[in-house]
Amino acid sequence: MDSIVANRQEITRRNKIHPKKFALIVACGSLMMMFAAFTSAYIVRQAAGNWLEFRLPNVFFVSTIILLASSLSLHGSYLSFKKGNVQAYRWLMVLSFVLGLGFVVSQYLGWQALVGIGVELTTNPSGSFVYVISGVHVAHVLGGIAALLVALLHAFTLPYKLTKKRKLRFEMTLIYWHFVDLLWVYLLLFFILQG
Repeated sequence: MDSIVANRQEITRRNKIHPKKFALIVACGSLMMMFAAFTSAYIVRQAAGNWLEFRLPNVFFVSTIILLASSLSLHGSYLSFKKGNVQAYRWLMVLSFVLGLGFVVSQYLGWQALVGIGVELTTNPSGSFVYVISGVHVAHVLGGIAALLVALLHAFTLPYKLTKKRKLRFEMTLIYWHFVDLLWVYLLLFFILQG
């Protein structure tokens, strides 16, 4: 009888989500609601008229590929971390970090390209929305880059050890990074479909 109770407790413990991970998922949900509000405001303002139609510069599509590649390399780093492949774990994380910085730079280049086609921050509400929405997203990517920087420091300064604490920390970084990745894909598709 005791073994059945112990087994049930173990199953219950394994099926529960860690409170920190749950808090992160709730925070991501809140951020998604904020961006849903931005895109809803975009649609409402677009319907009001005086809306400049323009095509997003190609650099925004390049930045999407960069962010997707970063997400894939970070996932590969996580899998390597779990398998104990320390070299792949470390260097794939470095690649993810560099690609994350590349995304931020490419977003800046995208804003410069918008200026180049005459769409400045204050030219028209349509351009203002693109700058604000993509700028707020970049701010969240920078938060992810900060988390990646901490993860990099741990990867290169601490001896490799697969502990629950380090695994949880990595999983939280991975969840957040995948979230900002998928969020950007949603925003890009939104801009394309509304443009």
